[in-house]
Amino acid sequence: MNWKCLVALLIGCLILAVQAPGAEITPVSAADRTAVAEGDNAFAVALYGRLRSQSGNLFFSPVSISTALAMAYAGARGDTASEMAKTLHFTLPPEQLHPAMGAVLNDLNAAHGGYQLSVANALWAQRGYTFLDDFLTLLKNDYGAGLMQVDFRGATEAARLTINQWVEQKTQDKIKDLLAPGSLRPDTRLVLTNAIYFKGNWQTQFDKAQTKDEDFYLSQTKSTTAPLMHREGSFGYFDGGSFQVLEIPYKSNELSLIVLLPKERSGLSGLENSMTASNMQQWLKQVVPVPKVIVTIPKFKSTQEFELSSALRSLGMPQAFASNADFSGMTGKRDFAISAVIHKAFVDVNEEGTEAAAATAVTMRALAMRAGPPPPVFRADHPFIFLIRDNGSRSILFMGRMTDPTS
Repeated sequence: MNWKCLVALLIGCLILAVQAPGAEITPVSAADRTAVAEGDNAFAVALYGRLRSQSGNLFFSPVSISTALAMAYAGARGDTASEMAKTLHFTLPPEQLHPAMGAVLNDLNAAHGGYQLSVANALWAQRGYTFLDDFLTLLKNDYGAGLMQVDFRGATEAARLTINQWVEQKTQDKIKDLLAPGSLRPDTRLVLTNAIYFKGNWQTQFDKAQTKDEDFYLSQTKSTTAPLMHREGSFGYFDGGSFQVLEIPYKSNELSLIVLLPKERSGLSGLENSMTASNMQQWLKQVVPVPKVIVTIPKFKSTQEFELSSALRSLGMPQAFASNADFSGMTGKRDFAISAVIHKAFVDVNEEGTEAAAATAVTMRALAMRAGPPPPVFRADHPFIFLIRDNGSRSILFMGRMTDPTS
């Protein structure tokens, strides 16, 4: 079978992406928005479970990956579509899913006070190649993805540089060279890109004068020296017995950094083993405001890059990558298969805030402490899991783990 290639590109970055082109958004129910968020979060935990086997730090944007694949799913049919829906935890029928995805993206791109958060999508097609009007209209209306024509066949390298330039622009130059030389071929016909950018300050910033170089325990017996930030104050907190959960809000309280910290220095693997979508949902529900928590957390910066084809196949959608893939909803013919899913993500956490997720303008006053038990101590001086969540939709925008803040 003479099938062409579809490359789906995912960029989970923490940088500024311009607002997606305006499009008519179909009215969407709260239940459909919730279904999208819960599905994205279930996919986030499942994908983390596949990626955790790699050593070292880990960071990705499940929303970015899910959005780019949802655009490909819009053209999938038959078993290809069924496998993708199950793997990506799409529980709504397509006629409800895509408008709901669009509504969630529209909310993320709305004007924000005190932080930058934006999502952009684009469709890069071989010049002169014909796509079905219904497919192009859906992607434009629900995902704000305009059609960009390039020449993969005759000017492959120029097309690669053009797409990389778009990515850099949408991510304030934080994601460079997403497409490496050779990642596109003359038989590439379509590239789907998504970029998500966030930059925000903490609701209450850490005092730089309190940041000190201290031991960060890589394991029970091995340590390195890393800059650890310190602050006491009111935080969202949950004690899960063998682990703690801390919520640090960004300005306006619309987004938060959530840290899941095993109490034992060598407890990360056990926490990861117990992390299911259901457990994660329950843990986050039990996070409540505590008047005073003594917090220590490292400054860290990390860039991660993945080719996700193998992980996605193992999660249950092999046919999308096979020669019998059915993406006939794109062109009317079964002439596409996904050839690569490339994802790159960047995060920078410091005293002022985070570049990679949200921020907002809400200040909280410290509550007076009454006599009672000592305040919880949350000392993240050993490996932990973290995520950046949109508190309105409850969607996990970014997720990862920090095993070594100096690497």
